[in-house]
Amino acid sequence: MLVILTHDNILSVNQVCPGCLLADQQGTPRWHHGKLGCGHSLDRVDTRQAKVYECEMGFQVTEVDGQPA
Repeated sequence: MLVILTHDNILSVNQVCPGCLLADQQGTPRWHHGKLGCGHSLDRVDTRQAKVYECEMGFQVTEVDGQPA
């Protein structure tokens, strides 16, 4: 599941992406083969951290699986 990270919230992409001109026809991020097609990867400090992307609109996007660590 893809989510949007803000300073103090985690938002569903369904709340943000439908209004984006770069979203696909379903209003979701262009996610292909584990990479965000409408943004770029941000550097990770630690390889144990989730991969975070910055979309063209400036939001941080990551994929979470919802499984406990």
